[in-house]
Amino acid sequence: MSISSSVLSDLLQSIPYLRPQLYFKASLTALSHAMEDQVLAATLEQPLIIASFQRERYYRQEAHRYKRLALRSNQIYVLSAPETEFANSSEYYEKIAFETEDALSQEWHLVVIADNYATCLVCRESLGSIAKNQLPELSPSLDMDTARRFEGIWTSERGVSIKAADLLLERISVYRPELVDKIKDARQRFGIGESRNYSPAEQVTEFACDIDTDPFVQRLVTYLQASQYKLHKAYRSITAQARKERLVNSISTAIRRSLDPHEVLQVAAQELGQHLGASRCLIYRAQATDAQADIKHEFLIPGVLPVGGQTWQLDENPLFQEAVQNGEGVCVADTLSDPRVTKSKKLFAIAQKFAIRSWLIEPVFFQGRLLGIVELHDCSLPPHEWQPGELDLVKAIATQMGAALIQAESYANLEDLNQQLEALDRTRSNLIAITGHELRTPLSTIQVCLESLATEPDMPLELQQVMLSTALSDSERMRKLVQDFLTLSNLESGRVEWHPESLTLQECVDLALSRLRTRTSEEKPPQVKTQIAENLPLVRADGDWLVEVIAKLMDNACKFTLPEGTITITATQNSNQMVEVTVADTGRGIEPNRLEIVFDRFYQEEGALRRTTGGTGLGLAISRQIVTGWGGEIWAESNGKDQGSQFHFTIPIAQMSQEEKKQGSREQKRQGSREQGAGEKRL
Repeated sequence: MSISSSVLSDLLQSIPYLRPQLYFKASLTALSHAMEDQVLAATLEQPLIIASFQRERYYRQEAHRYKRLALRSNQIYVLSAPETEFANSSEYYEKIAFETEDALSQEWHLVVIADNYATCLVCRESLGSIAKNQLPELSPSLDMDTARRFEGIWTSERGVSIKAADLLLERISVYRPELVDKIKDARQRFGIGESRNYSPAEQVTEFACDIDTDPFVQRLVTYLQASQYKLHKAYRSITAQARKERLVNSISTAIRRSLDPHEVLQVAAQELGQHLGASRCLIYRAQATDAQADIKHEFLIPGVLPVGGQTWQLDENPLFQEAVQNGEGVCVADTLSDPRVTKSKKLFAIAQKFAIRSWLIEPVFFQGRLLGIVELHDCSLPPHEWQPGELDLVKAIATQMGAALIQAESYANLEDLNQQLEALDRTRSNLIAITGHELRTPLSTIQVCLESLATEPDMPLELQQVMLSTALSDSERMRKLVQDFLTLSNLESGRVEWHPESLTLQECVDLALSRLRTRTSEEKPPQVKTQIAENLPLVRADGDWLVEVIAKLMDNACKFTLPEGTITITATQNSNQMVEVTVADTGRGIEPNRLEIVFDRFYQEEGALRRTTGGTGLGLAISRQIVTGWGGEIWAESNGKDQGSQFHFTIPIAQMSQEEKKQGSREQKRQGSREQGAGEKRL
């Protein structure tokens, strides 16, 4: 059952001279509380009280007051649209439930009628207010309830109050027919429902009453004062929010002007420290696993000891650990009494040295990753109590900084990527130039040799052998070129399967030397010496690849060393459980600024197309990939041009059982006996 007609509309139609006014929810709450307090304070005998709430949730806020009012009268009627437990009942007072579709769900009524006075409040929520409060995009944190608007009547005119009571009692009779007799008693007692027409001139006497109105006035004034305080508090909150937004915007603007992380952090430290009036503001980069951090960005007020340039210990800092673990800021109101500081000797020493009395640490996160820390220090007395607004502001700035640092990192990564792309482009150019030169030259020679053999059948046998030998030599050169390309590609892509084993380094050197002996060359190679340390332990590596590294380093040394020069291969055990192999030559040497780039792909000292030595420039790049693959290092040393060069690389030592160690020792003794007196090997 629902009634669609409005009580306010019916009242205005019955008394045409009434003019509705506009009320806010706060004003209506003040008026209704004042009317209720008037009943509680007055010595009235059984007044009639009718209250209509829009929803049960609003009734629940006032239920305790109506229990107190029930001690004053048995003629109390409360109407509401049920939401959970509200239902028709007669406990304490009469409760009347109506459906949410009823027109009462948009109205607010309070009528009080006694023998010596009457007052009523009859309002209906405006349509604009209803629509505004139903918008889904409004933030739930906003106090939209106090901004609701109503139009209606509030008056102490008895005739209007009796008419409003008449309209409401009629509805109550419809909702709860069993209350007809009780309602009839109320009508008879207060003359409700009698046919009377009130003129404006007659209304003057209707306001006369002989009750004390001070409770009503005092309650109304108190509520208005409370509302004024809330308004003042809201203005202060808005002002603080505006300051916070201005600070965040200023820092964001400053951050956008630069992609340099150092400049971003320094600007943020200055702005935040000045705005919050801190004695010191520190911002530094840190990760969750860092043991220490360098302080580079600092804001100070005059007279405060600087921290910049210091190294902050993080692994022994309980405040840092707590902030990282919880992902939230940590506040210390007084370092002299906070157990987190007093129980840590190092942290307490820092607080004493830098006069830190109040401490705030806020982590800078981005998508769960710790990027840095913001610290605020207050060095004055009395200790500073960090306010929620300050904490929110620091958190907002930390969020901005996190995004800015990630943006700066992304830009730096983009620059690195551009450099890599430029290097790749240079590699592509070198590849085209080198392959064009290295392939075209042997192809031309092979073509000439084959054409000569095909077109001149009477060519002497000796010349035919020369032609065939030249063609075979250049085809082998092309095969090695293609093989180097494939080898480097497989190594860089990780498609190589390693087969590590325990090896004797001397055997690998001997195999590499045999490769060098079989190399076809018209020029006499340099003299090669080997100086392998005695009792050298076995190494663990892939034998084929180890021989490849030694052979390529020796081949590289031969290219840049005159036949009168010397190449020396030495091997010793270093202090890192590694065997260090050195291939030294007395050749052309390397400029100090090129000691690293010689390992780049296609690097040639004289350029791709202007070389006195053969090769593609891939040998050292392949060697680095191989050595890195078994966990070693490779590097070059040279005193400069024409000063010779030394290439070093390391190999892990094989871990052997006791039996293997004994067997290896016996083998080394036999090997030493066989080589005794042989002297140095020469090529």
